[in-house]
Amino acid sequence: MPRERKPREIDREAEETSEFLTRFLPTYVDYLTVEKGLAKNSVDSYARDLRHFGHWLQAAGVDAGEVTRVHLVRYFQSLRSAGISARSVSRALAALRGFFRFAVTEKFIPSDPTENVENPKLWSTLPKTLAPDDVEALLAAPDMASPLGVRDHAMIELLYATGLRVSELVRVRVDELVLDAGFLRTIGKGSKERIVPFGETARDAIVHYIEKVRPLFDKHGDPSLFLTVRGRRMTREMFWKTITRHARNAGIKARISPHVLRHSFATHLLENGADLRSVQMMLGHSDISTTQIYTHISRARLQKIYETYHPRA
Repeated sequence: MPRERKPREIDREAEETSEFLTRFLPTYVDYLTVEKGLAKNSVDSYARDLRHFGHWLQAAGVDAGEVTRVHLVRYFQSLRSAGISARSVSRALAALRGFFRFAVTEKFIPSDPTENVENPKLWSTLPKTLAPDDVEALLAAPDMASPLGVRDHAMIELLYATGLRVSELVRVRVDELVLDAGFLRTIGKGSKERIVPFGETARDAIVHYIEKVRPLFDKHGDPSLFLTVRGRRMTREMFWKTITRHARNAGIKARISPHVLRHSFATHLLENGADLRSVQMMLGHSDISTTQIYTHISRARLQKIYETYHPRA
C-alpha cells in the first residue's frame, strides 16, 4: 500500500492547475477580503486550508462540482491519519463550509456537500465548563468591601451574563452600554458589531461599579468600562490572573480561564432551553457549526448522568 502523503507534501508537489485552485479559490478570497472585510490573518488561514483541499481534489481527480460528503469524509480522515489535530480539521471544515455556500450562491457548483457533515471538533476533547454552583462560588469570591473586589465582581458577572470573549470584555466602553434596556454593543472577530443582552444581576453589578468605584480609578479619562488602579484599561493578561486568583479562593479545583466562563454561558443557556441560533448570535459565531459543540456537551452530560444513576446503565 503506498504511503499516504502528509499535507505539506501534497502542497509542495501539486501544481495549481484545477479550476478550484485557479478560478474558484481566488474569487472566494477576494469575496472574504472585500465583501466580508475579514482580517488578513483570517483570510490567509482560510486560503491555506482551501488550497490544501484543492490540491487533494486535484490528486484525487475530482472537480469541485463533483465533491460529495464521501469525498469530504475521506479528506478529513486523511488529515487525521497524517496527525492533524481535530481542532485543525474542524477549522478546515469551517473554511470548506464557507466556500461551498459561496460557490452554490454564485452557481459555481449545484449543491453544498458540507450540509450533512458533522463538525470534526466533536471528535476532540469537549470544552471545559463550570457547574452552576461553581459559577456562583466564583461570583461570590471577590471582596465587595474593596474597590478592586467590586470591579472584579462586575467583570465576572458581565462575562458570565454575556459570553463575551475576554478581548471583547476588556474593550467594552461605557458608551457601549445601554443599561436601562440591558444590552451592550461589541465588535467581535472580523470587525463585526453585535448586540449582546445581559440580565438584571449583571446590570446591578455594573451600575454599582460605575457609581461607587470607577470614579476612583478614572484618572486619565479613559472611555473603557473596566479600569486598573492606574486609570488604564484592564488587559487580557491581568484579568486572566484575576479570575484565576478568585477561582482559587473560591475553592474551585478545575483549571479556569475567561474562556471557561464563555463556554459555561453557552452550555447553561442551551441546557435551560435556549435555541441554538440565539446562542450563536450572542457568541458572535459566523458559522452555526461552531456553536453546535455546546449541544454535544449537553448530550455528553446527559449520558454521564444516565450512566451514573440508572440501575441498568
